[in-house]
Amino acid sequence: MIRFFFVRLIFPLLLVLFVGRLLRTIVDAFRSAYATQMQPRAPTVSPGGELKKDPVCGTYVSTAASISQKIGGQMVYFCSEECRKKYRAA
Repeated sequence: MIRFFFVRLIFPLLLVLFVGRLLRTIVDAFRSAYATQMQPRAPTVSPGGELKKDPVCGTYVSTAASISQKIGGQMVYFCSEECRKKYRAA
């Protein structure tokens, strides 16, 4: 009678609890890995610094993040490669 009780009731119950805990641990590990992957990242350009006006579109860009080119002995700063190409074509 005790053997029947153990084999038919207690053992399956313990097996289900063990498998459930194992699955929960695996799911939590994936969630935490995904959450750390989706956290916002700090900007790569340092805030502040000197701003220069793009001569083509008029956008103010940081000297550290801009595309610069020396033209006529003066450094000119562009917001993008397209603006630089337009300026050179004109």
